[in-house]
Amino acid sequence: MHLPSPNVHTPPHNQEPLFPNLPPVLLAPVQGKKVFLDFEGGNTTSDAGVLLLSETESMTGIISTLAHCITDSRRSTSVMHSIHDLIAQRVYQIACGYEDGNDSNALRKDPALKMALDRLPEHGDDLASQPTFSRLENMVTRSELYRMAAGLLDHFLDSYTEPPSVIVLDFDDTEDIVHGKQQLALFNGYHQETCYQPLHVFEGLSGKLITSILRPGRRPTGKEIVSYLSRLVHHIRSRWPETIIVYRGDSHYGVPEAYSFLATERDCYSVTGLGGNEVLLRSVKDIIDEVKKHGAGFRRYHTFQYQARSWSEARKVVSKVEMTEKGLNVRFISTDMQKAKAKALYEEIYSARGNDELYIKAHKTFMKSDRTSCHRFLANQFRVFLHSEAYALVHAFQTNLLRGTALATATFETIRLKLLKIGARVIEIKTRIKVHLPTSYPYKPILNRCFAILEQLRSVPWPSTAIP
Repeated sequence: MHLPSPNVHTPPHNQEPLFPNLPPVLLAPVQGKKVFLDFEGGNTTSDAGVLLLSETESMTGIISTLAHCITDSRRSTSVMHSIHDLIAQRVYQIACGYEDGNDSNALRKDPALKMALDRLPEHGDDLASQPTFSRLENMVTRSELYRMAAGLLDHFLDSYTEPPSVIVLDFDDTEDIVHGKQQLALFNGYHQETCYQPLHVFEGLSGKLITSILRPGRRPTGKEIVSYLSRLVHHIRSRWPETIIVYRGDSHYGVPEAYSFLATERDCYSVTGLGGNEVLLRSVKDIIDEVKKHGAGFRRYHTFQYQARSWSEARKVVSKVEMTEKGLNVRFISTDMQKAKAKALYEEIYSARGNDELYIKAHKTFMKSDRTSCHRFLANQFRVFLHSEAYALVHAFQTNLLRGTALATATFETIRLKLLKIGARVIEIKTRIKVHLPTSYPYKPILNRCFAILEQLRSVPWPSTAIP
């Protein structure tokens, strides 16, 4: 929050104080001493940690990459905020917990956000307001959104110093409930809600975002899944010809079209969930009988070959049969990794797909990517990309700057509360800008370490393998 300090600094001529001069408020006394509250604390912010994100973005360039995908068709003489600054402002606000466009009205004068956009905290021009963002959301075209999707994918590839030996493409979707008449929002019988059903693709070993695609509120068909999968595989293969690509998903993504496509690609494999049926259950009848005899806590894995009618060829199936306190539990997965052992396939490869749920939670719950309240579908897809950028930025910050600290595996919400939501007083003088953080700030060692690493990284390419 930006609080004026009429007794310390006079606001520049082009700005007005957010609050009038109010008399002090008398609070309850503390150990006999009177307590007064006023609004004379100076030019302050509650989000000083956004400067960390600004430094991280200068290394990764993700905002610049996506800003270049949009053609600025506005009349140049009327432009006050560049496309880059508009996207940067929204991404920083989302990362700091201000997910709605309306929040920009109250944050136009925030000194830390202005500094993050390379503006002077007091004498610099104010940031953009909500109507400006509404116009931006509705000016983006389908072809520009396609280029932004490619930009996100290129950012993912550029985040590696060298091609990895293997990557895992985790496909999964989630419901995005709507409360208006948004284009292409449908009633979903499973969720019993009118919603979108966006598809998220993460790299399963690192948690890096590859893409987020807004979709109507229905399950994707096999043809649709392959349309996304083929574009990703071919683009990745053009940059990383020797990298092994593993396609992973639950039973909804175990479709014959995906299996057939991957069979034609070099060094591409799949492991997906497989819905049970009578044929599969008969194949493990003896295993089921054995597990029942041992009772709760006993588990067996079994492999066999199986070919559904819609499959072009037989595939390896791994079954997990176990007795739990709730009774018998039988699960199946399908794969073309013929040499891998059953237990390792299920526990180490397929079950690791559960991390994808955590990545989606960070994207949807912590970055609030379900704020798709625009009427136009394309505008809502643009919003999803903005939230995806915020995810990618915070993930890069955590991966590269918090490694080896107590926050290395923290949730995005914890990182936001402990490192981004920092109160600070900002003083702009003739030759410098001073940012005074609280003396009692409890995470001072981690913050100092982050800024020290960023200072080193300014002179080396990103990402750096020299991070301690």
